[in-house]
Amino acid sequence: MLCSKFLPFATLLSAAVAQNATLRYMPFGDSITEIICWRALLWEKLKPTEWGSVDWVGSGKTENNCGDTTYDRDNEGHSGFLAIDIANRKQLVGWLQTNPADVITMHLGTNDIVQQNKAVTDILAAFTTLVGVMRDSNPNMKIIVAQIIPIGLGSYNAQIQSLNQAIPAWAEGLNATESPIWVVDQYTGFSAASDLRDGVHPNKAGDTKMMDVWYPALVNAFAVAQAEKNAAAAAAAALE
Repeated sequence: MLCSKFLPFATLLSAAVAQNATLRYMPFGDSITEIICWRALLWEKLKPTEWGSVDWVGSGKTENNCGDTTYDRDNEGHSGFLAIDIANRKQLVGWLQTNPADVITMHLGTNDIVQQNKAVTDILAAFTTLVGVMRDSNPNMKIIVAQIIPIGLGSYNAQIQSLNQAIPAWAEGLNATESPIWVVDQYTGFSAASDLRDGVHPNKAGDTKMMDVWYPALVNAFAVAQAEKNAAAAAAAALE
């Protein structure tokens, strides 16, 4: 093993830069990612931590008058979009080409159920395609998939629950050491009666609940991604 004090300065500088490289995080989904405030609340909670410098990425900056004008609004939330359509139209391919990421959160499926009553198997097939796109973009992508929130309209929650119940086994089947999939439960404890502002999108209480669920999973994903970057940089430096 080479002692660091004998490494060329340029090598040490390169390794230091790599170890401190800013992680890139993409919030990905539909309107429950785009026109809400859980992103602002999450950014504010992360800001004083070691993950406050993470670069949020995406083609959009839309939100819901969340008050904080300083937070990083970049996201890949698209109101009204179906997971199946995003997969079939290969839209995530271009979004990740423009804004590559190390970590991604995905809250999708609501529109597939509400708009077109898509079968759970079809939604999961789309999820599988999307995970493949994520890993094609970055083989080490850290992926956090939500069991989605309930809604307060119609009788869709039975189908939402069916999707949510299927997600853990689906994720386990696709899990990979270099690109883990973590599942978070955004449904349990979320009230369709009191946590939504319009029957679909979270109000302040709902945004806070969603933020509280995302936060520990994201901190874990950031830590794993950063550790890998640091290890890769150290290995590269040792070979020079």
